[in-house]
Amino acid sequence: MTNRQSRSKTSRNGSRYELSGATDGPVVTLIHGLGLNRQVWDKYRSRLGQRYRVLTYDLYGHGESTAPPQTPGVTLFSEQLIGLMDELGIDQSALVGFSLGGMINRRVAIDHPDRVSALAILNSPHDRGAEAQAQAERQAIDAAAGGPGATLEAAIGRWFTPEFRNKHSDYIEQVRGWVLANDPYIYAQCRQVLAFGVVELIRPEPPITHPTLVITCEHDSGSTPAMSQAIASEIAGAGVIIVPALRHMGLTENPSFFINALSEFLEAVPLRPGG
Repeated sequence: MTNRQSRSKTSRNGSRYELSGATDGPVVTLIHGLGLNRQVWDKYRSRLGQRYRVLTYDLYGHGESTAPPQTPGVTLFSEQLIGLMDELGIDQSALVGFSLGGMINRRVAIDHPDRVSALAILNSPHDRGAEAQAQAERQAIDAAAGGPGATLEAAIGRWFTPEFRNKHSDYIEQVRGWVLANDPYIYAQCRQVLAFGVVELIRPEPPITHPTLVITCEHDSGSTPAMSQAIASEIAGAGVIIVPALRHMGLTENPSFFINALSEFLEAVPLRPGG
């Protein structure tokens, strides 16, 4: 058994997770995106863990977590996290979500507002407009037959800048491995959540009122700066940061920028020690 496996545990609802960092610090939960797993947060966990109790976990159907217990939707992923928090005795957490994770943390904030202390929404999609929304839904359905490998190379091109791909081929291969490890059928279902689930988060009722930071990258074609501005416009007092030059996976190309932005945001929010 590796050291990583020995640090992680499996919850009653089948979520593989790690809880680390400052024992008495406020809890910060990091939620990964489609096709990835909790390892995408490794640098974040170690840095944020100097001040916070950091929870990372694999979404249903990803990494080492169990398959979804029913057809997945944003609400199912939201309830996965609430079940994990309940089991760990975490009353409240700041939720940092990337891409699909930024949809999940918004769903949690809408359905369980008392369990959320703050939101950070990273490179997450929003209102695409009717035509683009219909296209995203068609593409998600059409891609189902080919499994994660069918669209992976195109995704790598959208996610990373050419310079990063050339200099960090080992990391690109690691990401490829993460995505290809997903069950094709479950991956297709989860991709449809990413495509279809945005609609339920537009102009949320009741509105989200938590302290919120929205970040995306200048050249993120699927989670554009305009989308991030729109998310923030629907949450009173939300801040927006647009990271120059980078694409969808800017959080791994320049983790220091994202970690510093998150740290500054979280330090300004009154978080409850110990969750």
